Amino acid sequence: MKNDMPKTKSNKTAEGPEQSRRDQKHVEDLERSRRAEDPEQSRRAAGHENDRMELENRLKRALADYQNLERRVEEERRLLGQLSSALLIEKFLPVLDNLENAQKHLNDEGLEIVIRQFKDILSSEGVEEIESVGAAFDPHQHEAAEVQEGENDNTVVKVLRKGYKMNDKVLRPAQVVVEKKSAGDSQSDSLGQGVKEEEVNYSSSE
Repeated sequence: MKNDMPKTKSNKTAEGPEQSRRDQKHVEDLERSRRAEDPEQSRRAAGHENDRMELENRLKRALADYQNLERRVEEERRLLGQLSSALLIEKFLPVLDNLENAQKHLNDEGLEIVIRQFKDILSSEGVEEIESVGAAFDPHQHEAAEVQEGENDNTVVKVLRKGYKMNDKVLRPAQVVVEKKSAGDSQSDSLGQGVKEEEVNYSSSE
């Protein structure tokens, strides 16, 4: 029994350093394996980040496209509403003409109130009368029903039928009488201008 005990103690002592070396080698192998795997993990992580950024950019572009589409749809809806209102109001303009013509003969207070309410409704929709008398003839806003000679050239002197516009767009041009200078007046003006120019030139030469 005494002879066996030292041998057992010696075997344990011998196994300690060997086990430590094996453990150290195992740790080193794991470290080398981890370092060998790191570049691949980095590449995978970089790939995931690129995919995430690309997906994020796609979502941003899709959101921007959707917002632009919403704005276009809203603008088209607004224009369609304006067009529908314009078409409806244009049909009521002859009714207003008849009311105003009747008022010229009847001079009725109740009818005047109706006409005023009618105009207030049109005004609330952005409709306004085209100012014509005394203005220069504008083919975009005026329709020349008659031309007469006078002192003013290309000037509206009378309105035969009122014109209206809605949000700066003409609903119905005004039918007007346009004043034009006669050919004799135009020639006299040209001669007078020529005489003035000759006098100026003569004075300059002296």
